[in-house]
Parts: sequence; C-alpha cells; structure tokens
Amino acid sequence: MNVNQSVPPVPSFGQPQPVYPGYHQSSYGGQSGSTAPTIPYGAYNGPVPGYQQTPPQGMSRAPPSSGAPPASTAQAPCGQAAYGQFGQGDVQNGPSSTVQMQRLPGSQPFGSPLAPVGNQPAVLQPYGPPPTSAQVTAQLSGMQISGAVAPAPPSSGLGYGPPTSLASASGSFPNSGLYGSYPQGQAPPLSQAQGHPGIQTPQRSAPSQASGFTPPASGGPRLPSMTGPLLPGQSFGGPSVSQPNHVSSPPPQALPPGTQMTGPLGPLPPMHSPQQPGYQPQQNGSFGPARGPQPNYGSPYPAAPTFGSQSGPQPLPPKRLDPDAIPSPIQVIEDDRNNRGTEPFVTGVRGQVPPLVTTNFLVKDQGNASPRYIRCTSYNIPCTSDMAKQAQVPLAAVIKPLARLPPEEASPYVVDHGESGPLRCNRCKAYMCPFMQFIEGGRRFQCCFCSCINDVPPQYFQHLDHTGKRVDAYDRPELSLGSYEFLATVDYCKNNKFPSPPAFIFMIDVSYNAIRTGLVRLLCEELKSLLDFLPREGGAEESAIRVGFVTYNKVLHFYNVKSSLAQPQMMVVSDVADMFVPLLDGFLVNVNESRAVITSLLDQIPEMFADTRETETVFVPVIQAGMEALKAAECAGKLFLFHTSLPIAEAPGKLKNRDDRKLINTDKEKTLFQPQTGAYQTLAKECVAQGCCVDLFLFPNQYVDVATLSVVPQLTGGSVYKYACFQVENDQERFLSDLRRDVQKVVGFDAVMRVRTSTGIRAVDFFGAFYMSNTTDVELAGLDGDKTVTVEFKHDDRLNEESGALLQCALLYTSCAGQRRLRIHNLALNCCTQLADLYRNCETDTLINYMAKFAYRGVLNSPVKAVRDTLITQCAQILACYRKNCASPSSAGQLILPECMKLLPVYLNCVLKSDVLQPGAEITTDDRAYVRQLVTSMDVAETNVFFYPRLLPLTKSPIESTTEPPAVRASEERLSNGDMYLLENGLNLFLWVGASVQQGVVQSLFSVSSFSQITSGLSVLPVLDNPLSKKVRGLIDSLRAQRSRYMKLIVVKQEDKLEMLFKHFLVEDKSLSGGASYVDFLCHMHKEIRQLLS
Repeated sequence: MNVNQSVPPVPSFGQPQPVYPGYHQSSYGGQSGSTAPTIPYGAYNGPVPGYQQTPPQGMSRAPPSSGAPPASTAQAPCGQAAYGQFGQGDVQNGPSSTVQMQRLPGSQPFGSPLAPVGNQPAVLQPYGPPPTSAQVTAQLSGMQISGAVAPAPPSSGLGYGPPTSLASASGSFPNSGLYGSYPQGQAPPLSQAQGHPGIQTPQRSAPSQASGFTPPASGGPRLPSMTGPLLPGQSFGGPSVSQPNHVSSPPPQALPPGTQMTGPLGPLPPMHSPQQPGYQPQQNGSFGPARGPQPNYGSPYPAAPTFGSQSGPQPLPPKRLDPDAIPSPIQVIEDDRNNRGTEPFVTGVRGQVPPLVTTNFLVKDQGNASPRYIRCTSYNIPCTSDMAKQAQVPLAAVIKPLARLPPEEASPYVVDHGESGPLRCNRCKAYMCPFMQFIEGGRRFQCCFCSCINDVPPQYFQHLDHTGKRVDAYDRPELSLGSYEFLATVDYCKNNKFPSPPAFIFMIDVSYNAIRTGLVRLLCEELKSLLDFLPREGGAEESAIRVGFVTYNKVLHFYNVKSSLAQPQMMVVSDVADMFVPLLDGFLVNVNESRAVITSLLDQIPEMFADTRETETVFVPVIQAGMEALKAAECAGKLFLFHTSLPIAEAPGKLKNRDDRKLINTDKEKTLFQPQTGAYQTLAKECVAQGCCVDLFLFPNQYVDVATLSVVPQLTGGSVYKYACFQVENDQERFLSDLRRDVQKVVGFDAVMRVRTSTGIRAVDFFGAFYMSNTTDVELAGLDGDKTVTVEFKHDDRLNEESGALLQCALLYTSCAGQRRLRIHNLALNCCTQLADLYRNCETDTLINYMAKFAYRGVLNSPVKAVRDTLITQCAQILACYRKNCASPSSAGQLILPECMKLLPVYLNCVLKSDVLQPGAEITTDDRAYVRQLVTSMDVAETNVFFYPRLLPLTKSPIESTTEPPAVRASEERLSNGDMYLLENGLNLFLWVGASVQQGVVQSLFSVSSFSQITSGLSVLPVLDNPLSKKVRGLIDSLRAQRSRYMKLIVVKQEDKLEMLFKHFLVEDKSLSGGASYVDFLCHMHKEIRQLLS
C-alpha cells in the first residue's frame, strides 16, 4: 500500500486496541523495555499479507556475474532505458501470504532451488500505534525468515564486518567496505546486534550532518498523541507491503492493516511448530524469527535474557532473502491504482499527495495546480531549516508548465484584463491567485507571498461575502483555479512591441553519409505532407508559422521559395567563418502560398546532391545562419537540424574525435560529458536571446561527440534525437514518427519562467533544458509539453504550520500564433514540526526524478564514483533519520522504511546502475551523453518507467481481454520459458520469446511454424488476422502512444545473443557492469543506515 492511498481507519493512539489472545503488548517476559531481543532483519512492517518463504520450486536465480567495480558504482548495463516507470502492473502477481522470507545459506549456490516449506503458523508481533505513514520494517539484518530447516549454523565469520574468506555481497564490490559485508546472496547471522562483543563493524565515516545519529534510547521517542511509552517491540503498524508472486504455503490469517496487537502482560510462551524449533515471537512487525544465542556470539544484547526454548535444536542458518518478501514496485503501483484510480483527484485541499504517476486518474482543479503540471518531493515541508537538514529529504518541485492534458480535462482558461494587464503584488510581483486575501471590504488585498498590502484597482473591485471571499470568486479563474493564463500586454514583449508569429527552419545535412543512407530522400518526401500539420492555435484554419530551408555540408545553401517564383533559387555561402544570410525576402514563407515552389524544392534536393562525394560537415555556422535569419525576420522560432557526422571541416566549432574509454572510472571521466569547446555555449546564449530553439536529429555511424553537439539544444530548450547506424528499412518508422510528433507539438517560444515562493523558502537550484543569465529567471528559447524544469527549494526563514508554504510558477511565452501569454500555476503545501509528518507525505517517484537529475549534473564536475557515493549516503541519511526519529525502538537488525519511501532503495539502485553512472562495456560515450541530457528534462512518469522498466507477460491474460496485462517485476526469475513478455522503458521496446512457447502461439504471432524459425532482432510483427496477433500489436501501439518518443520493437529469443541486451533492463538482478541486485543493495543500504545510527 502506498502513502498516496487513502489510509484504512486505525484506532486512535490513545484508545485501547483489540486484543489478540496470546500476544503481549508489554516488553518481553515482563522485562523493562530496554532489553528487547534483537531481531536482525525482519520483513517489512505492518500486518503484512505478503511474505513468502521461498521462491516457487524451480525458479532459481541466474548465477551472479563475476566481480566488478566497487560498490559506489553499482549500476545497470547498456540500453538507455534502464530507467523507468515501475512496471505498471495491474494486479498483484499471485496470492498473498503472511509467511516469512528466507535466505539461502552462504554455502548454497545462488541458483539452487529452495526446499519446499510446509504450513507454518504466522509469527505475529505487537505493533505500535499506527500513524498513517506505515513503516515497513524489513528484517534485513538476518534476512532469515523462517523456512525449511537447513543443516548447520553459520560460521562465526559472517558478520557485518568484511568476511575474511567470502566473496562480497553481490559479487561485485571486492573489499570495498561498502558491499563487502554480506557473502554472496547471504545475510548476516540473525542474533547479531550492532555492537556485538567480538564483532568489528567497519565504520564508514558519515558526513557531518549525520554523525550525530545514535541508536534510539530504550524508551524510544514519545509521540505527542500516544499514551504510555512505546514498547521495545512496537512499531507503527501500517498498510501492507508488497505481496509475493508465488506462495508455497497457504496464507495464514493476516491482521487488518494498522491494527495493534495487545494482550495481557507477562512472558510470551515459546511458539513451536514442526519446523520452527523454539522461535521467539518477533517484535516490530518484523517477519523474521528472532533467535537464541548462536555459537561464538554472546546473547542478542549483552545481558539480555533470550526467550523461547533455547535448549531445543540449533536455530536455522541465514537464508537467501526471498525477493517476494521485499517491497515490490508492481504491488505498490497496483495498490495505488485500485485505491486511487477510481475517484477524481480534487485539488481543493492544501498539501494533498496526488496518486502515483502510474495511476490513471482525473484531476478537478479547485485552487491548486494539477499534479500534471507540478509534482513535489514532499507535500508537507519542515518548518525549520534544521529539521530539513536533519531529514536530508530534498525539497523540490518538478514543473511541466505546458503539460498536455487528457481530453476529459479542460485546458487552462485564458483571462484578458485588457490594457491594464494582470493584477500583481506591488512588492514581490506575484500574480493574483486564489490565496490572496481581500480586506477592507474588498478595496485592498494582502499578498500571500510577501504580506504586502496592495490597493485593488477600481475596475477590479468587487464586494466580499460574509466569509471574506469576493462574490465573483467563482467567476474568475485567477481567484478559484490553480492554473490559468493571462493575455500579456505590450509591456511584457521584447522592445515593447507585440511579437510576429514564429518560424520553422529545416536544415538538412547533404554530405555523403546522409545521401548514401537514403535519409535525405526520405526526409524530403515526408516534409511535403508534414508541412500541412504545423501547430496552430485553437480553431485556426491554417498555421501562422512560416518555414524556410537550408542544406549544408561544409558550405551552406539557402533557398528562395517565394510564391511568385516558378522554381526555387539556391544561394551558396562558402565563408562559414563569418556567417550571414544572403536573402531576406522569400526565405521564410507561408506554406500554403508557396506550396508549389516548396514541393519543387523538396523533389530537387535529393537529385541535386545524389552524386556528392563531400564527407565533411560544419555545425556551428549552420545554427548561426538559422539564428541570423530569425533575427532578420524579427521573430522567434525553431531550427530542425538533421546531422550525420562529427563536424571536422574548418569552421567555428570544429571538433576532434576525443572518445576515450580508458577515462572511465578515472578522475578525468567527467571530461567525456563536458563540451570540447566554449563556442557552443556562446552560440546557445545568442540563440536564447533571439528566441531560437534548436531540435537536433543525429544519424551517426560512429562517434559524433553528443556531449558537445547537444549543448545548443539543451540550453535553448530543444530536443536531441539519435538514430545510430540509421538504415531506412529498419529505422524509418521510428524517425518519421519522432519527426511528426516534434513538428506538430505545441511549443511556447521566447519564454521566461520564474518561480516565486512565500516567505520562509526560496528557489535555489534549477535542473532542465534551459539557460539562466541570473539566479531567478529560467530562459527558454522554446518550451514544449514534454519538458520539465526541476526546482529545488531551501529555507531562508522559519515557516508557519498554519499558513503553510506557497509556490507560484509564472511562464511568459509566445504562442504558436504569435500571442504573448502568461501561464500561472499555484500550489499550496503544508508545513510540519514533526518529522513523521514529512515522511508521511513524500513522493518517491518525484524524489528519484530529482536525485537522478542531481546526479546526472554532478558527473559534469565530479568523478562518477563520488556522485554515486553521495546518492547512497543521502538515501541512507533519509532512512536513518526516519529510523531514529519516527520509528519505535527496535533491534538494530531491522531495516525500517517509511511506507511512502519503501521503494526508495529499489529505485535508487536502478539510478546507480544506469548507463550514465555505471556503464557496461558495450555502452558508447555518445550513448551516455545522450541519456544524460535526455533525463535532465524528463517528467516524473518518464523517469519512473525509464529507471524501472515495465515487464508485461503476454499469454497469461485472456486473449479477448482489452486491458493491459498485469506487469511482473523486472527480474529474470519472473520469466517463464513458456511465455512471451513485452518490456518497455519509454525508449526501448523488447518482445522476449521463451524457448518453450507453444507452437500455435508462435504461428499466430510470427507466421512461422517453430521457435527456431523466428528471426531474432525482428523489428516489425507480421500483420495477421487472428486474435493473438491483433492483441499484441494493439498492446504495442498503446504502449507507444503513452510515450513521448517512438519505441522501436526488438524481438529477442531466449538464449539468443540479443538476450544480454534485454537482461540489461531486468533491473532487480545483478548487472554485468557490476551493479548490485535489489536484494544485495537493500542489505547494503541497511548496513549504511546502521553505521549512521551507531
């Protein structure tokens, strides 16, 4: 369950709780609370209907790959798609159970199937009073979670310290001291608590903010609303966590979420079952048996009595942690869809956490901006900077000012205040919004951002009703809605004159490479029809946008396509060092007026250059030419640049091949992400001043230095598209689909965005595709509906719980029709003095979006390893602060996660394993630079599926079903060789075919008679008239429709060489480049948290 969901009713803190016979609320055996027995790793807390003992028979893990770089570099192999939306599952994968997780003994190989487990009673524990933010306690420290009896206890060497003779945790962090603590696939021994006699834990020095962490005092922090002290075994119970996909024993009865177990005081009787000799009852919702002393260890806490029958058989050795027993993204997504996908999200209440980005929901704007426009990392922010520093949760908003809305939601209303323009605060210049307070009978208003009192102009005056609201509040969008637009007056325009409609200039590389691949012919053919679909305003009959054409290799060719000409005229500029535009009249034209001339030109270009032998190209002069043309026409616009090779011709911006894989994992690696020369930044700055946005389509056969070429698109708010080794037959559909969408999408030109905040916080940092010449204004030559700007806030004063905090994003831009407009988005957030409230109102998807962007910018200036370490440390601090301040005291062996952050470790691991932060051997420098700039302006839904791809089984759901099949977790364990799966991450789309798929299915889908005849790498499915073929092709079309870029299909056969590429996206597994598996990373995070707490 996710914090974003409506929370089940829970008993209030002070009232007596239901009694479950045999479970006792007090401390163990009547002892004082300080000596609770330790339980190293429990499962995730809450009455959990979801823990399973063993993976199903026959499902084994792939053997781990050989060693790899040190921990701080855990990340994923190739494919710029490892980042993603949690597989958007539609139903839970399999029944739920309350049995317990288990880990294989250290000596057992990863791949061996686990023994079946018989029925075992659930071991229930007392739960503490639940706040709505359930906390997931994963008993990860022993990761033993009852299971089949295994022969021998672990050797005393398996502590948290680096084992002397064992491989490191994921097989990939040799002696790093980070992941080095767990032997392959195995967790530390169960009874071991932090500070065991005789066990040395390697201390990793934590940053100064975190060094103050100490284990909670025995009584634990007392929350104001609780009666009586927290007991050692209590935790805040809460909604259930992820549920397993496969259950090997019938589910015992689970408690309703949020219930607390209480009972008569007194010692707990030992619980016995045939396979569980003398387990003690557990504490804190942790699902892992606590145990008596083991050979070579003292008792769980020195001098703590242990409970249960210690004279019985030896406790079980650690087991491999069952992946089904750790939080599942699929389950969280599914729960959120079920709980929040049915009702509209009404924005009238301050500080509401919206449904997840993976949930389809309608938004009703009642005063706060829709989450489609703004999503925050937390909707309840700390009142003081000290509290924010302690929690380390970044306070950020991901803003998508021109986001496209579904057809059922209305676009923002346009308000015209005439010549007086929009009403603003005189001091801070904030725009009129629903939070402004009218006073003195409506003659004045108090600004909600800076508290300044302003006069209301006579033409805007209106009386107030008995509640102090204006009587016309609901007639005015700016007084009742979170998002709206104002028509801007001439004062908001450049040089105090209204802008002309923008222009599009198509700039086509006609060098040998472009001609040889068929690119030029394909593009010219497409443009003939595409020019009829230029963006237009509302009900306009034709687009106001004018178009122009340039071709180039190492010289530039301009074309006069004036409507009065019979044939187009070409003018050549060979002096590329001093660029100028040789014609003004006839270069930018209206499509309909000049259609015949344009068509003639597009027919002639491929023929004109058909025999070219020119291989060299220029780049900077091409953009300069486009910018000069827009300047001469006094309008903003966009350049569409189609480019094939590294610009090595003598000209400004000439580049050399500097691709050097030897720099990877060195301090100089950052130079691979930096531009080669300053000429590109200078050019970008000039483009922004002119309102000239650049979209770059790259078709490289080898290194083209994407890091440098993408600087201008990045700083002007444009996009980069890359089609490596372009071949018309394989790539035309993807290229043409991207081009159509790019040309047709609505764009705001010559834009400036400013984010204002109420007193107490201010915007301090910005991420995205834009330029900033000062510290407050985000300048965008162009901004489309896919681009986001991410803003980080810091405290500059104390906030007030009653008044909350306000954000106002104002975007001034020129529309496609040349109209100057202001788009305003407002959002009110809550403020809190209790850390528990902060952790209860966070949104992990937005947090990961921010952290990925922060890290991807970090690689420009810091070694990649340092960037990875920073991410891991920050995540550990966030979770350690929760553990110390919000969770009830419990054994150090438990990993306790806030309910709404329980997916933080799995998603963070996906970011760490991504190509930018941990490249596989097959990832090129250009691919890394491409993904880095792509993620910088992604929205939350895109980063979600990019880092955690969706994996959809195709033959499980009925053929007649029209809904998307429920997703499964992105791990090889979930693949069945008798099934087929689609995997998508927003950029890539794979169809994996198992070797044992039924012959009829192969025939229906591929029109061949057997698995061996399927063509590996196929990119188009045959169009066949049968239900399965229609269903799969329909599903592929619907996945593509959800994404902003066309995903090219790749068919992958099991055991085929392409399977390595596919497995790169199974992000819960270990990656070939050394990235940790989800299970290993969870162990590592737990160790980091324990070190901070000690």
